Amino acid sequence: MTDIELMITVLIVALVTAGLRFAPFLLFPKGKHAPAFVTWLGKQLPRAAMAMLLVYCLKDMNAAAASSFVPAAMGVLATVLLHVWKREMMLSIAGGTFLYMLLIRLMA
Repeated sequence: MTDIELMITVLIVALVTAGLRFAPFLLFPKGKHAPAFVTWLGKQLPRAAMAMLLVYCLKDMNAAAASSFVPAAMGVLATVLLHVWKREMMLSIAGGTFLYMLLIRLMA
């Protein structure tokens, strides 16, 4: 890519990103309620994103190999238990990730 093409590409990406960030404020101005479907999506998408991440993280796990299964299972279990206990998403994710990373280092 030439320098001009690169600058045009960056400009287009920046404009699209800014447009997507401003779109909700233009579509739903202050005082106007979002449609019921949008409100429902706002409640369901975090769960769907977490389920998708869970599937993605566990897709390569080999249940026959303890060095693969144990860290992943313990990490997921720690994440769930921390979330049920404290209801703090960042603590749950950080705790489960820390335990997983610790276990894969210890079991290697």
